[in-house]
Amino acid sequence: MADAVAQAERWLAEPDGPTRVVYFVNAHTLNLACEDAPYRSVLGTADVVYGDGTGVRWAARMLHGARLADNVNGTDFIPALFAAQAHHGYRYYVLGGTEEQNQRAAAHASRTFHGWTLAGHHHGYLDAAASARVVEAINDAKPQLLLVGMGNPGQERWLHAHRLQLRVPLCVGVGGLFTYWSGHIDRAPAWTRRIGFEWVHLLLRQPEKGRRYLLGNPLFLARVAARRWQSRADRR
Repeated sequence: MADAVAQAERWLAEPDGPTRVVYFVNAHTLNLACEDAPYRSVLGTADVVYGDGTGVRWAARMLHGARLADNVNGTDFIPALFAAQAHHGYRYYVLGGTEEQNQRAAAHASRTFHGWTLAGHHHGYLDAAASARVVEAINDAKPQLLLVGMGNPGQERWLHAHRLQLRVPLCVGVGGLFTYWSGHIDRAPAWTRRIGFEWVHLLLRQPEKGRRYLLGNPLFLARVAARRWQSRADRR
C-alpha cells in the first residue's frame, strides 16, 4: 500500500504530465475480463492495476510465484492517499453513484479529508451527451484527482473512453467506495479484512450479490487451477 500511495504522489505532482489511470481488480473483475476480451484490453491500458482480495493474491502466487505484500483496494487506498497528501491543497472530483448517493459521499469526503478541496461531484448515470458535459465540468474544476465509482466494468470503460479528453493528473476507478462514504453499508471489521473474509460481510449486507460471491469465487479459483495445470502441461 505504501508503494502504491508513493506512486500516486509522484503522478499528482505532475500537473502537466499525461492523465494517469489506476484500476483495482478482484476475482469478480477478473471473471468479467475472462469473458469479455474488449474489457480485458481496457484493463491492460491502465498505468497500474492493483490486486484486491484473497483470490487475486492466491492467483498471483499460484501462477506467477508472486507474493503480493498488501491487499490494495480503493476503499483503503484513497483515504491513505488523502492522509499522505493533506498538506498540498490538492483538489478532487467525485463521479459516480446515484444522485443521492453521490451527494452524501461528496459531503462525507468534504467533512473527513482535511487539506483537500472538493472541486465538484456528479452522479454516474451518464449517456454520451451527459458524459461530454461532465468531462467539460471536470476540466473546468481543475482537480488533481478524479474518483470514478461506477462499478465494474462501467468505471473502467468510462475512463478508457474519456481519458484523452480529461485534463486530470490522476484518475482512479474506486468501485464501491462511495457506497461506504454515503453510509449505505458499513465496512467489515478489521480482523475480517485481515483474514481475507471481507466478502462474507459484503454478502450479508448485499445478498443481491450472492451470485457474484457464491458462484463467482469458485469459478475464479477453478480458472486459476486450470491455468496452472495448463502451464505445467506446456512445460513438459
